[in-house]
Amino acid sequence: MKTLTSFSLGLVALTVSGLAHAAGDGAFEQVERGRYLATVGDCAACHTASTPDAKPFAGGVPIQTPFGRLVGANITPDPETGIGRWTFDDFQRAMSEGVGHGGKRLYGAMPFTAYTKVTRDDNAAIWAYLQTVQPIHSEVESNQLPFPFNIRTSLMGWNWLNFTQGEYKPKMDKSAEWNRGAYIVEGLGHCGTCHTPKNIIGGDKDSEFLQGAVIENWVAPDITTNKHTGIGNWTEADLMQYLKTGANRFDIASGPMAEEVDHSSQHWTDADLKAVAVYLKDSGHDSGSKAAEPLKADDKAMIAGKHIYADRCSACHTPDGKGQEGMFPRLADSALINQGNATSLIRVVLAGSRPGATNAAPTAPAMPSFDANMSDEDVANVLTYIRNSWGNSAAAVSSSDVKELRAELKK
Repeated sequence: MKTLTSFSLGLVALTVSGLAHAAGDGAFEQVERGRYLATVGDCAACHTASTPDAKPFAGGVPIQTPFGRLVGANITPDPETGIGRWTFDDFQRAMSEGVGHGGKRLYGAMPFTAYTKVTRDDNAAIWAYLQTVQPIHSEVESNQLPFPFNIRTSLMGWNWLNFTQGEYKPKMDKSAEWNRGAYIVEGLGHCGTCHTPKNIIGGDKDSEFLQGAVIENWVAPDITTNKHTGIGNWTEADLMQYLKTGANRFDIASGPMAEEVDHSSQHWTDADLKAVAVYLKDSGHDSGSKAAEPLKADDKAMIAGKHIYADRCSACHTPDGKGQEGMFPRLADSALINQGNATSLIRVVLAGSRPGATNAAPTAPAMPSFDANMSDEDVANVLTYIRNSWGNSAAAVSSSDVKELRAELKK
């Protein structure tokens, strides 16, 4: 996992409480608010390594980009390897402008393009919290990109093309709750960093906000109001349940989203969960994806896939694809199944998956790996069948796509 365990969060919270109380009640309240905001922003996802002995926010998380490898920086208050020599103004500039201490420009993997919308007051609270974290001496080489991408001055042009600076401005024709949800989704929660398609140089395609993207061989799905590929059929309660527990009647979180739920959204207040749900159901964004005619039942791939599904999949996901709520994801009439890109589906079949456990749902079901006993053609056929059955309609999966991802996962 890339982020803090619940146990580590508890230890950090206890440490924060002790230090902040020593400084006075006002400081305690600000630090506690900062701790919560850092959790909403899932800062630990990129700044806390996954090793058992990892220290909170000491960096070392590898981030694979299309241009090479970056590594999450040490953001503890260590003066030599962390941010101990930074001022709050340095931190504010990093969050709002993407420029770190000493004028060093930050890569877009640090989602300052979203964090720029965070208010100065909230940044001050996060900064106050980070000052209470244990300083860790941990040297991290964050920029491991090959030439010429490792030249940071090139980011001036990148920013000109992809970055608009400025705090979130509430929409006066929307409720305070809707605006709070927008502030989290568009800003602090940086949902678009994963769920928005990227252009050729890695910037967000703002005109396709939240329409889904492929990140590190996972599909971050369409979360617009589209009913075919998005969350148009989900209710506010469905969205809140998913973010709180990692599962609802439509889906079970896996991969990076399971980590996000485990270490971030399950800890949000009910008010913030509701605000995000209100915003997403009324975001004004729709991918425009429409259901096409599904493949005919007598298609060669459909016939082969039907037999494989009956043999390998139906025991858990049921013959009609409705699954078992809370245990095995629903495949029938599923927006996740209908995504234009099938990368996540191929990955789960090949590598298996274990959703994250949460406080509200401590038992996490598992999907076994079929890498060893299903050929590329078998995987392609069964997924083609699933993507065109029980109300689904999506492009067929090719064996070449399976072969390519299988090789990538073995690297």
